[in-house]
Amino acid sequence: MEYRQLGRTGLRISPVVLGTVNFSSYTNEADSFAILDRALELGINHLDTANNYNAGRSEALLGRWLAQGGGRREKIVLATKVYCKPREWGDTDKGPTGPNEHGLSAANIRAAVDASLERLQTDHIDLYQTHHVDRNVPWEELWQAMEVLIAQGKITYVGSSNYAGWHIAQAQEAARRRNSLGFASEQSIYNLANRSVELEVIPACLDYGMGLLVYSPHASGKLGGRPDSNEGRRAIQERHPKADAYEALCDEVGHPPASVALSWVAHRPGVTAPIIGPRTMEQLEASVEAIDIELDTETLRRLDAMFPGPGPAPEAYAW
Repeated sequence: MEYRQLGRTGLRISPVVLGTVNFSSYTNEADSFAILDRALELGINHLDTANNYNAGRSEALLGRWLAQGGGRREKIVLATKVYCKPREWGDTDKGPTGPNEHGLSAANIRAAVDASLERLQTDHIDLYQTHHVDRNVPWEELWQAMEVLIAQGKITYVGSSNYAGWHIAQAQEAARRRNSLGFASEQSIYNLANRSVELEVIPACLDYGMGLLVYSPHASGKLGGRPDSNEGRRAIQERHPKADAYEALCDEVGHPPASVALSWVAHRPGVTAPIIGPRTMEQLEASVEAIDIELDTETLRRLDAMFPGPGPAPEAYAW
């Protein structure tokens, strides 16, 4: 497996990231452990979670896996996120239970990182990502809080997630004024059906030397092929309007729709690695194989015609 440098940092990660959002919910602990072990065998070294995935249970499951030892912690780049307060599974109230229990205030960052470290059963997080922009927190407060965590050895790198291009610029310029590295990476949604990051997020990441980790490469399953009803997962309520034409093209090139979608995004300019969230071992194996698929120029042209991108900014919306 050919490892990739995370932005301008010296950190090297696998060309696919193992996301754990399904662990402890759709995938039980034994199967999750087996997938994690197999991922290591395949060379995947970057694991991604968040403090609010399944009310913190995904972090806790990952912590129990790490606690087995065998060099697991030393072999991985561990990433988690801060912003939301962990909620119980099925809780429809997305609001916080207290005024300082969510967001990116220094107070919440301090409390959240300690809670994540306890659940993960580790003494440090390699990539600590802000799960969303917090418009109520000045950049100086964010960077001061993160610099304290770095000095304490609790985190190594800081990343952003779901940021607009101008948020990235603001944050990185604020970090530059503090002689700080700033964000090492951005994590954004990106797939054939949603290419909005091509407007300004990808150019911002390239300009500031940030890695780009992308989630939902299958457009929440809409471009992953017809769902297998035997898996017992929630049925996909709405197929993409172009799904039939897309699946016909995939048949022509001889690869499953999920593999084509993943290969396409993995090789896009500026993308460091896509994040996969396998529920089964078979999905993990198929995703790793898809990274090595190289789509030819004609297939890429047809995909662009079927799912046109927005083009560069500002030409996309101006003369």
